[in-house]
Amino acid sequence: MIAFPAAAATPTLLVLGDSLSAGYGLDTGQSWVDQLKPQLEQEIGSTVEILNASISGDTSAGGLSRLPGLMKRHQPDYVLIALGANDGLRGLPLDGLRDNIEAMIKLIRDHEAVPLYAGIELPRNYGGPYTRAFRATQDQVAADTGVAYLDFLLEPIALDRSQFQDDGLHPTREAQPAIRDHVASFLVDHLTEK
Repeated sequence: MIAFPAAAATPTLLVLGDSLSAGYGLDTGQSWVDQLKPQLEQEIGSTVEILNASISGDTSAGGLSRLPGLMKRHQPDYVLIALGANDGLRGLPLDGLRDNIEAMIKLIRDHEAVPLYAGIELPRNYGGPYTRAFRATQDQVAADTGVAYLDFLLEPIALDRSQFQDDGLHPTREAQPAIRDHVASFLVDHLTEK
């Protein structure tokens, strides 16, 4: 059983993401974030508060602009950054993605909270050079900042087309438990780093 630091007897986790975390195309309460609390509490043997600040369509720049207000309002102990997919899908400059994620990590640490980072892969039709550079950018941010890093949010379902909605980008309702379990396993290893 994991013992949390006394200062965070009931830790708060803020999830800052995009449509993959907001539950695009799903009913309320069906996203992996909505399902995370009971799973995580069972695994860690303690209560945890989870706040979902994910917005469909959000980019790393959008997340960075929202983060100061979220930190002030909620004062989370941990923040899971799950942004970048829309930067990649829009072909935005990768130095901007890098700078934005690094700035979010610094801001979270400046608030004496623990940053966590979940990366993403782009669809193969975005071309080898850009998809490889996109992956390398995320990996480099994690290495440079030393942030706890889940390198691929959708890894458990990525190769199963049936787990995605008709757009081929957003996971189905049936796929959410696998993502939830994947993220919970990652979080269990890092929710004592405060």
